[in-house]
Amino acid sequence: MTSPLLALPAAVPAPEGSPDVGVAWHHGDPLREQRAAERDVVVVDRSHRGVLAVPGEDRLSWLHTITSQHLLTLGPGAHTEALVLDLHGRVEHHAVVSHVDETVWLDTEPARIPGLLAYLQQMVFWSKVAPRDATDELAVLSLLGPSTKQLLEAAQLLEAVGEVGGFVRTYEDRADLLVPRGELTAAWQRLIDAGASAAGTWAYEALRAAALRPRLGMDTDERTIPHEVGWIGPAVHLESPETLPETGDVVRAGGDRVIGRVGTVAIHHELGPIALALLKRSVEPETPLLAGLAAASIDPTSVPPDTGEPPGRAALRRLRA
Repeated sequence: MTSPLLALPAAVPAPEGSPDVGVAWHHGDPLREQRAAERDVVVVDRSHRGVLAVPGEDRLSWLHTITSQHLLTLGPGAHTEALVLDLHGRVEHHAVVSHVDETVWLDTEPARIPGLLAYLQQMVFWSKVAPRDATDELAVLSLLGPSTKQLLEAAQLLEAVGEVGGFVRTYEDRADLLVPRGELTAAWQRLIDAGASAAGTWAYEALRAAALRPRLGMDTDERTIPHEVGWIGPAVHLESPETLPETGDVVRAGGDRVIGRVGTVAIHHELGPIALALLKRSVEPETPLLAGLAAASIDPTSVPPDTGEPPGRAALRRLRA
């Protein structure tokens, strides 16, 4: 989907093969745009992102059971992130989640919309939900920079976006505005008039990478598990019973290689989900693991020192002594 904002005089389209085809790559000076984002506030056209809508009275409980995130208590106007994992705990889909107007809105990479929608539709069964592709309904604009909140307040944009049927997600130094697609150009101009500078996806991606925020398909592949890219917490709720490992579950490294089994599983008051597991000695402490369907990592302080003698032989020698 090509954005009408590409018709702006200084807009340079993303190169062929880019995941951001259809929106502006930059507006003449991508490095200046990055500096403006770090010092003040810029607006980036991300209207190529796909959007799904999930209305229905079971929307939160249903999504809670089929994604990685705890969504039962996601209140009106709240937002979070969620993943869809395969049976081996690998990431298949990532979406930003918003609960607005009795609908859960999911926005994700444009190429992933058909697959994510198909997954949701095949999981409906008897639940009272009706997932649909809403990409033609809402478009994403993003604000970046330390002056983001001041601009939103000064221009009364929270109220203005809500009045036309959209909503705003605010973060510490950025915000996403999901506006009706027909209002995209007007919303962009209102942000520019309020003091935001125009920036492209080049600047957005550079600052995203500097902030260590992963992107599906760019920083992941078909074998990625959440722990590897820092999605534990933002997009995965480990305290949920659906994602905790159970005693007896196998522990895997590299997706398929079985390297041990889970023993005791508990929720620690400071450490969160913890477990004891018996693992092969050859596994390096920094290796990302999968315990059951949950991503896991080794506490390096729990690994006994390597004396050069196999542990079993050392134990037998001590027993004989």
